[in-house]
Amino acid sequence: MDVALTPAALPAARLAGTAALVVDVLRASTTMVTALAHGCRAMLPVAEVEEARRRARELPGALLAGERGGDPPAGFDLGNSPLEFTSERVGGRTIVFTTSNGTRALLAARPATAVAVAGFVNLTAAAGWALGQRRDLVVICAGELGARSVEDETCAGLLMDRVLSVEPGAVASPAAAEAAGAARAYAKDLARLARDAPHARLLAAHGRAPDVTACLTLDTFTVVPIYRADIDKVVSQYR
Repeated sequence: MDVALTPAALPAARLAGTAALVVDVLRASTTMVTALAHGCRAMLPVAEVEEARRRARELPGALLAGERGGDPPAGFDLGNSPLEFTSERVGGRTIVFTTSNGTRALLAARPATAVAVAGFVNLTAAAGWALGQRRDLVVICAGELGARSVEDETCAGLLMDRVLSVEPGAVASPAAAEAAGAARAYAKDLARLARDAPHARLLAAHGRAPDVTACLTLDTFTVVPIYRADIDKVVSQYR
C-alpha cells in the first residue's frame, strides 16, 4: 500500500497493475460522490476549461461544471460545491467536470488497472472497494496546486487504517504508514480540519463554510465513483 502526497510524487510506471483511489476532499471528490449518489448518469473529467467547454458542446444536454480559483468559470452551469449537485439538478444528466486539482489527479491515475474516487463522505465504501480489488493499493492525494494538502493526506491515512484493520498482513510503504499515523489525530474529530487545513479556511473566508462542513462529514454516502478510462467517464458503483 502506498500514498502519493501529490500526483507528481508518483511515477506513472508505479501505477501499473494497481488499484488507485484518488482523493480531493475539498472539493472535487466530495462533489463527484454527491453527484453520482444523486442520480448523475456519468461525469467526464477534463483537465482544462476550454476543453471542458468543447466536450460539453459535443454532448447535447450535458451540464458543464467545475471551478478555477474556487469559482465556476463563465458560462458553466454548476461550480464545484457538492451542495449544488442535488437530485433535481443532476439526476439523469451527464456532467463535463473540470477543477484545479481533482480532475487532473484523476486523469493522472489512468495508468492504474482500476481507479476510483474517495473522500470522507464515502470512506467506508471506498475502503471496501479497495479491499475487493485484491491488488496493490495506491492512494493519490490531489493536493493544492502542486502542494501537499492536510485534508487529503488525512483521508488517505484513514483509508490506510481501514484497509490494515481488515488485512493486517498488508505492507504499508513509509508514506502510507506516515499518513495513517498522522490521520489518527483527526479520526474522531474531522471538524478540526476546518481550522487546520489552509484550503478549508480559504473556502470559509469566501462564504463556502457549508461546503467545508459537507466535505468533512464521514460516510454520508455508499457510492464509489469508478473512473472507466476505456470510456473516459466516471460512473457509480453502489456498495
